[in-house]
Amino acid sequence: MSDTVQSPAAGRFAWKERLATPWTITVAAPLVVALVDPGRFVTVLTIAARAFAGTAPYIAVAVLLIAGLKASGAESVVARAFQGRENRMILLAALFGGLAPFCSCEVIPFIAGLLAVGAPLPAVMAFWLSSPLIDPPTLFITAGALGWDFAIGKAVAAVAMGLFGGFAMQAMIAGGLFADPLRERSGGGCGCRPSPFRGAPVWRFWTEDARRAVFRDELQANALFLVKWLALAYVLEALLILYVPASMIAGLVGGEGVVPIAIAALVGMPAYLNSYVAPPLLAGLTEQGMSLGAAMAFMVAGAVSSVPAMAAVWSLVRRPVFAAYLGLGITGAILSGLIFQVLM
Repeated sequence: MSDTVQSPAAGRFAWKERLATPWTITVAAPLVVALVDPGRFVTVLTIAARAFAGTAPYIAVAVLLIAGLKASGAESVVARAFQGRENRMILLAALFGGLAPFCSCEVIPFIAGLLAVGAPLPAVMAFWLSSPLIDPPTLFITAGALGWDFAIGKAVAAVAMGLFGGFAMQAMIAGGLFADPLRERSGGGCGCRPSPFRGAPVWRFWTEDARRAVFRDELQANALFLVKWLALAYVLEALLILYVPASMIAGLVGGEGVVPIAIAALVGMPAYLNSYVAPPLLAGLTEQGMSLGAAMAFMVAGAVSSVPAMAAVWSLVRRPVFAAYLGLGITGAILSGLIFQVLM
């Protein structure tokens, strides 16, 4: 009988576990806005919904890819393709990430796919750090607000950031760190369950009942996982846009020298300044005395590790890898600012 009766303390703990989920925050945050600031309730939902709708195609591609790889048993083949060529993978990941038109949240489904097929963590980190920094529209907006020197500098910083993060992660793994980088998730999630199939892949997986079942299960598990975390990310994004004035955040980083660059990176890390808002704002601050190095550090840190992006990163990897991601992001942002300041 003692095995079947749940104590009141255990029951309270179970309820806390059920409430402490991303879905709880995603639903509760707009409801709190509706209570304390009803005029902005619809605006919060609109911003979050539009951002999520823009990411939906990427989610669809990612979950179909992961489910198909699992059902066919192909992830082991893809993983073997990376063996012995990690340096090349880091280089290509940094270059592709620096040129791909993904924001810090849109990149998460692709990172999930890379992790699912066994891509080496250093290459994933290279893509993860470089991807949010620049894309073609951002390049032109940055050039129009801050000049082509700054825009090209940011593009170079994106690739350099990926290379720095990738090779730094490679060195840390060689030193014995991050042997088990991925979070465990009940019921699958993000394609991280071991494949039930071994040997040569079966590309026409729909011809076998067992493989069709794996495809359905993985499709559902990964879709729910990505929708859950990206919905939370975009609700956080909407709240930051509405309630944390960008001018107030950026106004903390004025002056010249090394200290303002470091402060700019530290302030820019948790701030949300998307790539279309940041250049005009920073252009105004540079006219008021903010150094170009501080502006670069602020933009790089904000893009790499905005709160929505960090929420999604947290969902995929264990705490030590998450801490390394933050450390590499802040270090790379400061170095980008210092180097750009010297060159300019």
